[in-house]
Amino acid sequence: MASESRHISVDINRPPDEVYDYTSDHTNLPTWASGIGDGIELIDDEWVVESPMGRLTIRFAEPNDLGVLDHTVTLASGETFYNPMRVIQHGTASEVLFTLRRSDDQTDDEFEHDAATIAADLHTLKALLEGENDADDIA
Repeated sequence: MASESRHISVDINRPPDEVYDYTSDHTNLPTWASGIGDGIELIDDEWVVESPMGRLTIRFAEPNDLGVLDHTVTLASGETFYNPMRVIQHGTASEVLFTLRRSDDQTDDEFEHDAATIAADLHTLKALLEGENDADDIA
């Protein structure tokens, strides 16, 4: 049986290519994703972070022209989570859409906490990209 999914999104008043360029630069991830920790580094062709959950390995979608930011996160335990994510055009601006999938053993409270964390992270991304800095200062 398929698990529950929740689509969490935020509108960002920036062109989609700028939003995609920033979010697809994996070294920017710690600036807006709170669960990532302080840094991310490429080790043996894998992106690795030391997070509050321990060491995580992240595999990202290949660069593309479609705004696809899908990624898989593998915990130290070996458990892997697939995270669909997109930047889509919304008028002259963008919408960033993240699909949260509930794991089979996740409680209602844990699922709600994850959803709230992702929403907060997307709002951090929005604030960062809509800040007073010029786009050239972001990248």
